[in-house]
Amino acid sequence: MASKNISRPNVLFVFADQLRASSVGYTGQEHVKTPNIDNFAINNSYFKTAVSMMPVCGPYRACLMTGKTPTSTGQIINDIPLDYDEVSIGRVFKAEKYDTAYVGKWHLNGPNRPGPVLPEARHGWDYWMGANFEHNYSQSRYTDNEGNEKTWKGYDAESQTDEVINFLRNRPSENPFCMFLSWGPPHHPYREAPKEYLDLYDPKIIKGRPNCPDVPNNDLWGYYAQTTFLDDQFGRLLDELERLKLDKNTIVIFTSDHGDMHGSHGVYKKQWPWSESILVPFSIRYPGIIPANQRLDFPISVIDIFPTLLGLCEIGIPESIEGINLAPFICGDRNDPPESVLIMNPCPFSIGDPRSPDQVPDYLGRRMEYRGVISDRYTYVRTIDGPWLLYDNLIDPYQINNLIDNNEYETLRVRLDGMMREHMAKINDEILPKEEYYKKFNLKLDHRGKLADLVENMYNRAG
Repeated sequence: MASKNISRPNVLFVFADQLRASSVGYTGQEHVKTPNIDNFAINNSYFKTAVSMMPVCGPYRACLMTGKTPTSTGQIINDIPLDYDEVSIGRVFKAEKYDTAYVGKWHLNGPNRPGPVLPEARHGWDYWMGANFEHNYSQSRYTDNEGNEKTWKGYDAESQTDEVINFLRNRPSENPFCMFLSWGPPHHPYREAPKEYLDLYDPKIIKGRPNCPDVPNNDLWGYYAQTTFLDDQFGRLLDELERLKLDKNTIVIFTSDHGDMHGSHGVYKKQWPWSESILVPFSIRYPGIIPANQRLDFPISVIDIFPTLLGLCEIGIPESIEGINLAPFICGDRNDPPESVLIMNPCPFSIGDPRSPDQVPDYLGRRMEYRGVISDRYTYVRTIDGPWLLYDNLIDPYQINNLIDNNEYETLRVRLDGMMREHMAKINDEILPKEEYYKKFNLKLDHRGKLADLVENMYNRAG
């Protein structure tokens, strides 16, 4: 890809926590007010099929930081510290003389969720205003650049946006910057949103998706309010980039780590292979390099983000990365993009309706360790028990008609299963009971299925 800019671009990567693809306005699937996100996506480039791969916070973030799959990094459940030796985005951009900065939720520092994230655990992010895990949005704690533990003023996503704007206005050098902003909303607690944003929606008239038998109106009320709040914050960032004349040479990405089922298919939260859980918004702008007004139909996986950013910045891609550099396809230099991406859930935690005491480790008698593929049109999923789901997302966008046992789709089913196995072979993966992965990565869990202890503290190797 020939560079049309004199200097290397800046990077501003903005991602929400638990914002599903359908819950932004430009998709036309739900009535959510997101004018800034919508205009940004429609006027620049956006992916129709952006895939979380393993829709759980910690595993997604490890995939994002390393460009590697969960079964390769060992990040198979939440609260595992990211191995200090991993080649990561922050380290690579820092080595390329970028000023690196991270603001917001991290969730890669181990099971001590409120604990501070020490400099050796930040993986190359020099400017730091982050928390390992925090969803108490009005009393949100974090660790600042000097290691001091503080509390964000007011609603944390607004203060975090303020911090990014402050960084942009007072940049530490003339070097290009790589800034990641990780918001906690619209993750539960959903009702914890500023009143003026809650007032924008009436829970009594919020409609569920056609595949949702029991609409959680109050949850969606807060979810939509939080999402609109984030939309305003994203608008502030875009305005500031323009005011500082940084908009022409900054790659801006807006996305999310995973979605939320909110009752679709009768289930809640994440880790599911259905679109509400595993598809996220993903829009990108790089003026003069990436075409405007472009919808990208081929799928992108979280593990493709790291190599794609490197490709756009014309930085060499480390051999450790398992994702694909999609920059040539995004920029229009090639028209033969990969046909599908791998999805997985090697270690499902207890599932069910969180409002009910009945938490079960399976779904309708089926163990939920799964692998699958998502293409521009189809979703195919196979659990450890056998083939499970097949949807034609073009004619069935709400995934109501499971075609897995339809003989007319046998040829397609075999082809998609073959794609899945090709992806798995590249990373030496196989579908095993989750207990096998606990043994492989030396993990101990308590009675709740939460990480209780780490036999080895991976950060001991930092020195």
